[in-house]
Amino acid sequence: MAENPPASPTPASATHDEIVSRLMSRWPEQRVAPSLSRISALMGLLGDPHRAAPVIQLTGTNGKGSTAIVVESLLRAQGLRTGRFSSPHLSRVNERISIDGEPISDERFDEVWREIEPFVAMVDDRQLDGVSMTFFEIITAMAFAAFADAPVDVVVLEVGLGGTWDATNVADAAVAVITPIDLDHTHLLGSTVAEIAAEKAGIIKPGAIAVLAGQPVEAATVLLERAVEVGALVQREGVDFGLLERVPGVGGQVLRINAAEGPVPDLHLPAFGAHLAQNAALAVAAVEAFQGMKGLDPAVIQEGFDAVRLPGRMEVVRRSPTIVLDAAHNPHGARATAAAVREAFDFSPLVAVLAVMGDKDVAGILEAWAELVDQVVVTQVASTSRGMPAEELGEVAAGVLGRERVHVVARMDDAIERAVALAESEGAAVPGVVVTGSVIAVGEARTLLVRPEDDRPAPAEPVLEVGERRPHPDDDPQPGPDGFGW
Repeated sequence: MAENPPASPTPASATHDEIVSRLMSRWPEQRVAPSLSRISALMGLLGDPHRAAPVIQLTGTNGKGSTAIVVESLLRAQGLRTGRFSSPHLSRVNERISIDGEPISDERFDEVWREIEPFVAMVDDRQLDGVSMTFFEIITAMAFAAFADAPVDVVVLEVGLGGTWDATNVADAAVAVITPIDLDHTHLLGSTVAEIAAEKAGIIKPGAIAVLAGQPVEAATVLLERAVEVGALVQREGVDFGLLERVPGVGGQVLRINAAEGPVPDLHLPAFGAHLAQNAALAVAAVEAFQGMKGLDPAVIQEGFDAVRLPGRMEVVRRSPTIVLDAAHNPHGARATAAAVREAFDFSPLVAVLAVMGDKDVAGILEAWAELVDQVVVTQVASTSRGMPAEELGEVAAGVLGRERVHVVARMDDAIERAVALAESEGAAVPGVVVTGSVIAVGEARTLLVRPEDDRPAPAEPVLEVGERRPHPDDDPQPGPDGFGW
């Protein structure tokens, strides 16, 4: 008997929430069914919608979501119609399928599902590799179908997990973007950076352009070997493109980047943190690669940056006290977020609300915050059983931070309320709260804190002001940060 048997047909009377629940009850995306056979079969039955528009595909351990959003914004600034597929979602599954920067409606989501459901049933009946179509395969197929029907000019495609066997890899991307690789999902992707890089390198296809963020040496070696093997052109951060300089400022930061036709100064990015600045430079390189290494007009870059909104990524959602949401879910991401918070805000005290998945390097995440936070309120997510229970997380946190700095609160809403009270304790100078630890946790917090009708809160002002751009000795591109494996 198949472990993941075919599903019964969706009743005609099913509501949107019922449809989503049925889809998400299939083989979950945190499990791996490593094969492209099912998604390939479905694409064939649907008339190959994954070939209807050129694709920019992104993978990596951290940063692919924010980079994809900036890529999409830059493409739209050029007048192109975009389809963006992302995962996971923060609050609603529709967020995974965006057209022209907006998630598709509930009605369109349901319509697309009903259009492809008979074909999904045909693939299910075949039980390819002994498995019915998984949730992630179906949502990927729905995205391709929606994009082809729109139609869009270009698809920005974020890998779900890994690369080679990810359902998104049914597409042959014209541009393969690989953000920094580090250890994460080691039980699925490999126990070393090189093994993880080998899995992610699978998105680099023959004749494509590979746009590579700065990588550890062992990852860089694997990626470059793959590019040579398939005859892909390579663009490397720190050599061919990159962030040259940045100055933190009001509502974000001012950047100077090395682009296809030379340095571009005085670009304002409405986001905090060095990592998001680097992701923005990577996005510019990806779009320039997509248009044949032709440089983007600086005015177009600025227009694209101006329109960027990054939900759940250094996102300020409340003031008095300031509450920041960031979905960093591994030590590499947590270190980047902690550095960004330290730089952009002079919080005193800073209280963290932390909820994590049970399969993560929890101690590593906590260590990234140990020197910056005054107190931590540990909690747990309500929407999945994968989350680490609050009491268990509290024990780990006490071992890393000391029991006197740790508060255990089982519910997210109560945890946020406790954190606000702690931050606003008597004598607080600039109280701040950061909610972090997982995408799911940030999604639940965001649902509590951001009204659907007001889903684009204005960024808070950081402590630092925009300064004048420091004079540069010349306009030649500068070498990338030490440690890149080029």
